Amino acid sequence: MSPEMAGGLGTGVNGIDVFSWLLHGARVSLLVGFSVVGIGLTVGLGVGLIAGYFGGWFDTVLMRIIDVLLAFPGILLAIYIAAILPPSLGNVILALSVTGWVGYARLVRGQVLTVREREYVQASRALGAGPLWIIRKHLVPNILGPVLVHVSFGLGGAILGEAALSFLGLGVAPGTPSWGALLDEGAQYLLVAPHLAIAPGVAIAVAVLSFNCLGDGLRDYLDSRRT
Repeated sequence: MSPEMAGGLGTGVNGIDVFSWLLHGARVSLLVGFSVVGIGLTVGLGVGLIAGYFGGWFDTVLMRIIDVLLAFPGILLAIYIAAILPPSLGNVILALSVTGWVGYARLVRGQVLTVREREYVQASRALGAGPLWIIRKHLVPNILGPVLVHVSFGLGGAILGEAALSFLGLGVAPGTPSWGALLDEGAQYLLVAPHLAIAPGVAIAVAVLSFNCLGDGLRDYLDSRRT
């Protein structure tokens, strides 16, 4: 039923209120977004700190792995992984997390390579401070700004990735509400009930744009503090 007849955002093909379904879908899509970013941040932060601070063979191996993963578009690799696994929320998170940590690891490594050469880090090392103390007291606080900016952009990317997988039928299990699944269902009735596709499409666009604006705002704020 159209929004004009039913009020709100209308109802779906099964008589379910679209607005209520969007709210339930937001919970799933945001859960995927925060889970993928959380996994990527945890793995990328740990790996990047070790590679950037200690260097050596681990750093060399890490960069080769990153080069291999970056040779393939992340969404294509996620589609391949999701295609060989049964549809479920956990498998969507897994598929998007396989390459989700790469950007964090490369960013953290680059920041650590810069910060570790600063005078206060060299002074702490000369005074006998251990690697863990230096990482905790000097490195992590000084690299958090760029990492948080990357997190904001990553949230939008993860939500968009989940929507893409669900739209292709490779996302969450059938019957589980997510914005991508709602968009896939609405696309089948685009000519007769366009509101079924427009509503989740607008929700995805607003969410991604909001996180991107947050990232831009954080970056501008951090740049102004440096100057």
